[in-house]
Amino acid sequence: MAARSLWAVRRRLQRLLASNTASEGRGWLHPFSTATQRTAGEDCSSEDPPDELGPSLAERALRLKAVKLEKEVQDLTLRYQRAVADCENIRRRTQRCVEDAKIFGIQSFCKDLVEVADILEKTTECISEETKAGDQKLTLEKVFRGLSLLEAKLKSVFAKHGLEKMAPIGDKYDPHEHELICHVPAGVGVQPGTVALVRQDGYKLHGRTIRLAQVEVAVESQKRL
Repeated sequence: MAARSLWAVRRRLQRLLASNTASEGRGWLHPFSTATQRTAGEDCSSEDPPDELGPSLAERALRLKAVKLEKEVQDLTLRYQRAVADCENIRRRTQRCVEDAKIFGIQSFCKDLVEVADILEKTTECISEETKAGDQKLTLEKVFRGLSLLEAKLKSVFAKHGLEKMAPIGDKYDPHEHELICHVPAGVGVQPGTVALVRQDGYKLHGRTIRLAQVEVAVESQKRL
């Protein structure tokens, strides 16, 4: 039985080969021939989408991204220009405020000094060439009261604006606050190296020395042999 089966298979193969050879001789293509496979491959490849579709989508994506970046650049450029303009306006306003502060910074102080000038003017009006000899005593009293009022007003103005007169007598000599005029022998109860006498008062503005006090400093007296 096995021999017959093998013989039958051989006969079938021979018939298939013979029919395939005959078809090629007549110009026919066997369904499983190489040409048929090539044609089928070409047909399948023609039905597939072209390879250019991938690069086209990538190009579109790049263009959209470029447009988006360009808009961002324009937005940032506009913001930068506005920021520069704002900074310039702030700089101009600050400079104007500084200039106004330099000019009008002492406006309050000058306003208070005007009142002092009024007192001084009224005091000088008390003295005139037409004053009689008997009225001199009364005039001097008015002048004294006017000068006292003037001194009190000046002290009030100075205190209001932080201007303080230094009283260095008895203090240790400090070159940052005192200007040495000369040395004097130390008297009784006066320590050497301290201020013995003030020639001209010094002033401080809010704790900062604006004028040194001219002083005489005490030193030890040399003993004679």
